[in-house]
Amino acid sequence: MKLLSAAMVCVSAVAGCAQAPPSRDVLGIDFVRLPAGEFVMGSDEAPAALAAAYPGLEPKRLAGLADEAPVHTVRITQPFEMSRHEVTVGQFRAFLERSGHVPESVADGTGGYGYNPVYDPATSARGDAFEGRLPAYSWHNPGFPQGDDHPVVNVTWNDAQALARWLSATEGRHYRLPTEAEWEYACRAGGRGRYQHGDDPAGLVSEGNTFDADAAVNWPRWQDRALAGHDGFPFTAPVGRFKPNAFGLFDMHGNVWEWVSDWYGEDYYRTSPATDPAGPADGNVKVRRGGSWHTWPLYARCSFRNWNTPETRYTLVGIRLVRDVAR
Repeated sequence: MKLLSAAMVCVSAVAGCAQAPPSRDVLGIDFVRLPAGEFVMGSDEAPAALAAAYPGLEPKRLAGLADEAPVHTVRITQPFEMSRHEVTVGQFRAFLERSGHVPESVADGTGGYGYNPVYDPATSARGDAFEGRLPAYSWHNPGFPQGDDHPVVNVTWNDAQALARWLSATEGRHYRLPTEAEWEYACRAGGRGRYQHGDDPAGLVSEGNTFDADAAVNWPRWQDRALAGHDGFPFTAPVGRFKPNAFGLFDMHGNVWEWVSDWYGEDYYRTSPATDPAGPADGNVKVRRGGSWHTWPLYARCSFRNWNTPETRYTLVGIRLVRDVAR
C-alpha cells in the first residue's frame, strides 16, 4: 500500500482534507477521515531555542522535555476517522442517559476539580490551580458556566473508554481513543512546526483556546505566562470556534486536554516501532495531549506529552475519539 504524507492529501486549512463529508454518529459526533501516511514525530529543540521563544520560563521547565526526543519517522498504515471536535457536554450527557454509565467523579463519591474565585492555590499542598477533589465538582459542574456545545471536562480515561465501548456496541463500528502517534499525526496535519500554524506562540490566539489575557485575569500570579492577546474565552469555549487545521480538525491546541490510549513511557521514543506505534505494554499513567484553556503556550505544542492516572478527573481534561475504518 502506498503511504502518503499528510501534506500530499490536504488542500487547505479551511476546506480540510480531500475526503468525504464528515460522518455523524448517534450522539451527533462528527468524524473526519484521515488518510494513512507518514510524519516526523517528537521534538529535539534545544533549551536555548525554547528559552528564546518562551521567555521567562524556569530553565528546569525547558530542560524537562527530553521525552519528546528523539525525533523519529512514524508510519500510520491504515486510514482512520477522528472526531472533528472534542466530545461536548451535551454529547456526554446523552451518552450517560442512554447507557446508564456513572462517571467516576460521581461513582466513587470523591468528585472532581473546579474553579472557585475565592480559592487560593497557596492553600493547596501542591499549589494546584483548582479547588478539589470535591464531590461538588464533576463533569456537569467544573465551577464555571458551560453550554452543551462546550467540551466536557472532569472525565477520566476510564470514562472515555466506557464511551467508546458503548458507541462500538450501539453503532456496530469500533470506537476508541487515538494512539499517541495518531494524535500527533492528526495535530500536525502535514506540518513540521510547533503548532498547526507554524512556530510562533502568538498565533495561538486565533488557533486555539489557551492561557491568554482573558484567562489570566483569574490567575494574576501567572499573568506573565499568558499570551498577550485575547481569544474571548476565560474558560472553555464552544467547540469549533477557532481555526481548523489542514485535516479539518478543531481545537487540537487548547480548550481541553485529550486522553489517548497509550501508557506513558519517558524513553519510549527510543524504542518505538516505526509502524503504528501503540505505546508501552503497561505503565502507571496514561498520556494526554493538546493543552487546554489554562495551558501555557509551551505546553500546547504538537509534540508536548503529558500524563495522568486513568482515574484522574480534572477541570482541564476531556475526550476526542477515533473510529476505525472497515478494511
